[in-house]
Amino acid sequence: MSERIGVLLLAYGTPAGPHEVLAYYTHIRRGRPPTPELLDELTGRYRAIGGASPLLGIARTLAESLENELNARLTGDSFLVALGMKHAAPFIEDGVAALAAAGVERTVAIVLAPHYSQLSVEEYMQRVHSAAPAAELGSLTFVREWHLEPAYLTLLAQRVQAELERLRGSGASAVRVLFTAHSLPSWIVERGDPYPDQLRETAAAVAQLAGVEDWAVAWQSAGRTAEAWIGPDVCEVITELGAAGSHDAVLVCPAGFVSDHLEILYDLDIQARDVATLAGLRFARTALPNADPAFVSLLAGIVEAGLPAVTR
Repeated sequence: MSERIGVLLLAYGTPAGPHEVLAYYTHIRRGRPPTPELLDELTGRYRAIGGASPLLGIARTLAESLENELNARLTGDSFLVALGMKHAAPFIEDGVAALAAAGVERTVAIVLAPHYSQLSVEEYMQRVHSAAPAAELGSLTFVREWHLEPAYLTLLAQRVQAELERLRGSGASAVRVLFTAHSLPSWIVERGDPYPDQLRETAAAVAQLAGVEDWAVAWQSAGRTAEAWIGPDVCEVITELGAAGSHDAVLVCPAGFVSDHLEILYDLDIQARDVATLAGLRFARTALPNADPAFVSLLAGIVEAGLPAVTR
């Protein structure tokens, strides 16, 4: 008899449309509604990318594709992939409930973010563990990090190389590659959080695979709070690069993200691109993995590797 195995695919979440922006923003702010000014600003950003983020649709497609891939690979078992979002429906608790209702005997949980931080992956883990006792998931394995997964590094390196070729084909001769991830409050560094080091490890590995020597790490999408956030900010780096006059193009590889969403389509494609234009630089970024078959395959490999281990 085949074993029923659950996979909990975890993502940050996004409002499904303009009508959900207020609830989404309030949830991110831990129940504190945003000021009208902050709400208008966020709504305007969604409007600028077409009204809504494609993240939910991409995540659903990815979950379906991953389920099909796993069931095709491991025919002796039966896989069910459930999606759980941190700040929007379907919530993490909904994903846990769906797997429990299906009677899974084992579960592998993986966050669609390759780098570990106590302010990111750890919070997902806590939410899953809080929901799991009330709903049986069998043995539970949580993938904490996968920032050095060889297939992921190869995927990024191939996309860096492709964009560099396009830039050079358009006349760019000196290109700085910037590897980015979502900034977090800088106090995590003082507490020994591995997040910044893990981004640098990913960047160094991808640069080596892609044969890139001219690269740096930058941070993006810092929250609007009074506390300091990890830097340097990608837009500041681009401005300084243009002022130095040493480069004619910049290529951003958002290595900390795997799906198109607001922080990519607005923060990079609109905001950072505008900054680059003002700085006199050509701008490009690598395409996100989204639901690319190669990305589905590497996620399936990570799930497979997580099956023998049992943690609680």
